Amino acid sequence: MKPRVDEVKYDTVAWAGAAISYGWCHSRRKTLGITVRPDKSVSVRVPLRTSVRDIRSFVASRAEWVLTVWKKLDARPTQKPQDFGRGAVFMYQGNAYRLEFTKGLRRSLHLHDDLLILAAPEILSEEDVRRMIDRWYRKQAFDAVKERSIECHHRMLEEGIPLPSITIRSMKTRWGSYSYRTRRITLNLNLIKAPQACLDYVIIHELCHIKIRHHGPDFWKMVSCYVPDYLTVRKQLKNYT
Repeated sequence: MKPRVDEVKYDTVAWAGAAISYGWCHSRRKTLGITVRPDKSVSVRVPLRTSVRDIRSFVASRAEWVLTVWKKLDARPTQKPQDFGRGAVFMYQGNAYRLEFTKGLRRSLHLHDDLLILAAPEILSEEDVRRMIDRWYRKQAFDAVKERSIECHHRMLEEGIPLPSITIRSMKTRWGSYSYRTRRITLNLNLIKAPQACLDYVIIHELCHIKIRHHGPDFWKMVSCYVPDYLTVRKQLKNYT
């Protein structure tokens, strides 16, 4: 039976007294690759027919690097939880807006100058405020992704790439992904907080993956055709995790 592409399995390698647990899957790439995500999870992608023994040996060979990355991640400053009271700051398309409350006949949210104004006939609990803002973000993200995906796809018409369906959801470790099984793009909800250039870059990045599955030189050359300053945009994205 042929190994299934993208079917994730799990294993652990012991090295220098540390246990390195990782998820691995077969892919159509030609070399083994390892990634440490911001949540410290380790992901390994390997060519078809790579043996478990070779995978374990590869992870062991990169163990010191994994532990170094883990130390850097542990040293990151702790992120403060989002506040939902008056004056709390919310990002939208690269700009900061302060939360303000006002009396209204019905619940609503809208932007005015540098304010995100929440109107309601009653005093809302923090959970109600959180839910309203989350729904607002999702609505704005849906509208923006619909518009920008059509525009980005139009810019890439000469590639002959179809525009797949797109899902928006909260993602902890990725800005976007493309599934070869479902032929669907998934985008991180937090992209609506970043400038439009960041959203365009992630959409184009995933559209390029339809044609090129790996992150090799050919892939980045294709991305740079449509986002020449993609390195700058990628740095911007780090501000919106």
